[in-house]
Amino acid sequence: MADSGELREVLASIDREDPGLCAFLDVWPEDALARLPAASRLPLAGLPFAVKGPAGLRSYAARRLIAAGGVPVGSTSVPGPGTHWQTWGLGRHGRTVNPWRPDRTPGGSSAGSAVAVAAGLVPLATGSDGAGSVRIPAAWCGVFGLKTTNGLLPSPDRSGLASAGVLAASAAEAETYLRCVLDDYAPVAPPLPLSAAFSPDLGFAETEPEVAAVVRGAVRRLEAAGVVRLTGGFDLLDPAAAWLAVRGGDVRPPEVEARAENDRRLDAFFARTPLLLTPVTPNRPHGHEGPGDTFSTALTWAFNLSGHPAASVPAGFTGDGCPVGLQLVAARGRDAGLLAAAGAVERALWGPDEPFAQVRGRRG
Repeated sequence: MADSGELREVLASIDREDPGLCAFLDVWPEDALARLPAASRLPLAGLPFAVKGPAGLRSYAARRLIAAGGVPVGSTSVPGPGTHWQTWGLGRHGRTVNPWRPDRTPGGSSAGSAVAVAAGLVPLATGSDGAGSVRIPAAWCGVFGLKTTNGLLPSPDRSGLASAGVLAASAAEAETYLRCVLDDYAPVAPPLPLSAAFSPDLGFAETEPEVAAVVRGAVRRLEAAGVVRLTGGFDLLDPAAAWLAVRGGDVRPPEVEARAENDRRLDAFFARTPLLLTPVTPNRPHGHEGPGDTFSTALTWAFNLSGHPAASVPAGFTGDGCPVGLQLVAARGRDAGLLAAAGAVERALWGPDEPFAQVRGRRG
């Protein structure tokens, strides 16, 4: 919640920090301050937030947040024209950088939203996820990210792959988003330990050994804390060809069958197990020259095809200081349960306090 002094400090922090981060495309100080008096009388009481990209202010989620008393302070960076593989985004000051490792990408395409949250400039920012575009930058910037169940919220994506999402300082902050955008949102208390399967590669991805080790270590801590009880592993068919065919609008029988087989496996899995755990990406953040031959989306885009809600929770760091994300996937429509599970995971891994304060402290 923000009064005028607190909102001015948020805007001052953006003005001070963004030239080095390039998280924002535009910042709206006059509009934000003008919205505050009316917003302060509503449930969110002037909570500052950022929106993804030039059209973010028109999104369904942004409109609902504003109606609840949120105050949008600016639009965040997304990839520029003709730079489809440069997923870090292009802000008003230049190339968007990872707050932990400026020589590495923050991921994308919700690049600026993740950076703005990771740097402590805003507590939450809207995103959208068509192949991992919320979860990957959340993982690589060490923040929480949620892709909602496909179709749960309006999306302009005609392929049906993209779903609305949020990047936030914690699962608790993300709950603010769900409370505002879902008319029937009701928090749940997950019965612990949750039955879960862990797969480092979903049966096909070439996950870097150190990334897999960081996530495996986090899962072991969750077992020891009584948050999860592992029931085994889980495999899918590689969804790359099916995702590319759906996106390109030319789906042939082999892709139809591969997608249907993965749906059958997922439906059977979630009929007996509430949670699937994987790394968010098979690789750590790459440099600004691009990802090369690696699909950073290898472990995320299956759930855009299937429509399941999925979240990224920080799992730890590689030896060179790159954040690694743990992906949690739940049954379709179980977004509130997934969020509750993510909150329990955060508390077990990082303690009861706000888990990403170290990013803010590191940036001073």
